[in-house]
Amino acid sequence: MRHIALTLALSFGLMAPAAFAQNMPAQSGPQNQAVKGVHENNSSTPVSGANSFTMKEAKSQIEAKGYTHVVKLKKDKNGVWRGMAKKDGSAGPVSVDYQGNVN
Repeated sequence: MRHIALTLALSFGLMAPAAFAQNMPAQSGPQNQAVKGVHENNSSTPVSGANSFTMKEAKSQIEAKGYTHVVKLKKDKNGVWRGMAKKDGSAGPVSVDYQGNVN
């Protein structure tokens, strides 16, 4: 019986902080806006962060922005996929960050 009472007491004690957290005001968050669509960026430079894109997904994101011949993709220590690609007849470096920004 004591075990049940202890379990209930702990359960209710853990629920109170969760209810409090729901009423806290939202933080201002990052200063850049969310990416609105696959063809838009919210930053003119890559944003570092934990990138969950696979190489194939990063390549697709780059190609969706009009780049072709995407090669040598490698994720750097900041979580940014970097490689080389062509756009408008010119070859050069290209990157995609965890937010989907292609630069």
